[in-house]
Amino acid sequence: MRAAMFWPVLFTLQAVCTSVVHAMQHYPAAWGHYDVCKSQIYTEEGLAWDYMACQPEATDMTKYLRVALDPPNITCGDPPETYCALENPYMCNNECDAATEELAHPPELMFDFEGRNPTTFWQSTSWKKYPKPLQVNITLSWNKTIELTDDIVLTFESGRPEQMVLEKSLDYGRTWTPYQFYATDCLDAFTMEPKTVNDLTQRTLLDIICTEDYSRGYVWKNDKTVRFEIKDRFALFAGPRLHNMASLYGQLDTTKNLRDFFTITDLRIRLLKPATGATMVDENNLSRYFYAISDIKVQGRCKCNLHANSCVFDKGKLGCECEHNTTGPDCSRCKRHYHGRAWSVGSYLPIPKGTANICIPSNHGPVPRVCDNAMLRCQNGGTCHHHQRCHCSPGFTGVLCERARCQGPGQCDDQLSGRASLHHQPIGCQLALTLVVLPLLIVSLC
Repeated sequence: MRAAMFWPVLFTLQAVCTSVVHAMQHYPAAWGHYDVCKSQIYTEEGLAWDYMACQPEATDMTKYLRVALDPPNITCGDPPETYCALENPYMCNNECDAATEELAHPPELMFDFEGRNPTTFWQSTSWKKYPKPLQVNITLSWNKTIELTDDIVLTFESGRPEQMVLEKSLDYGRTWTPYQFYATDCLDAFTMEPKTVNDLTQRTLLDIICTEDYSRGYVWKNDKTVRFEIKDRFALFAGPRLHNMASLYGQLDTTKNLRDFFTITDLRIRLLKPATGATMVDENNLSRYFYAISDIKVQGRCKCNLHANSCVFDKGKLGCECEHNTTGPDCSRCKRHYHGRAWSVGSYLPIPKGTANICIPSNHGPVPRVCDNAMLRCQNGGTCHHHQRCHCSPGFTGVLCERARCQGPGQCDDQLSGRASLHHQPIGCQLALTLVVLPLLIVSLC
């Protein structure tokens, strides 16, 4: 009686698992996440690796940068100084003193946790040398190529600057190109017609523009940010809600200039003129004019050329944990003994897995690594031969010697058909079958 109960439960679970597998084949879990570099699959030859394009998750990249200011003595507090409010020249109760922790405003306060009250911020010296320009370069360096995934956002504690340039470097600060110009009057400051990101098209996405949207005089609490709009540029290909990422990935795959546009090793914020709140500078109260930044947001990921899904910060340096037989900080070359074909960047297409373009062993043709002594161990006493095949013990076969060799007529068909039905089921289904079937089997035998 108990044994009779066993088979209906087994067949029901088997049917459910088959339905789940069918659904998973038609509805991918995620479009374009690219968070898995390889997975094990079963083929007619046995266990094998399926390689996919992969990349690290996007994160807050300000946790890993170094900041440098030029001139280096531009931070306020040495000597101590009292500042006045821009909107009220008679409200002069803000003091900066580098020797007192509560009154100091060092550069690292641009990257600390926001939410404290009062707000923490970096602050420059005042415009005490007017009419000589008050100019500051703030350089953010990662010593690693990174890919931007969201808007760059600067939050000013003072008024937003009346003139500013955001620049990028792709060669660790050796050369610089502008990302965007900011001014209250673009024609006067940079001889450029004012534009916004909404004026850009797919054809002009790489154009460098000057915008007046973030520079108009003194601003209130809700208007303290200056942005470089990454997502609005993505939306030119992916749609306003970024729902068509396949289109964007296709463009990134085929247009190197577009891919490079969103890739940096360094950023430089050039503050050229502070907020004055009026057409004329009040020379009798220059302590009203200065720069103060409370927060900088840079969201992105390590560039790993679609050959790694994780990036580690070790000994003060970022580096990709490379897969696909690649190596280097950006996974930009093949490992030793894996030069069977030229290294190539991975591809986002076809969605959702992309193309891994793995490095293959030298002088062995287009055959990926089959076995090793770590993750791909030969089973049942087999030995790995040059990473290309397992020499199996008598009585076993398969790519990793994972199958018992058939001994008589008819047994092979039964054995292989039984294995195939389980090998293509998700792990969760296999676990469910084990947890249900094993106790019932034990009970039926008692």
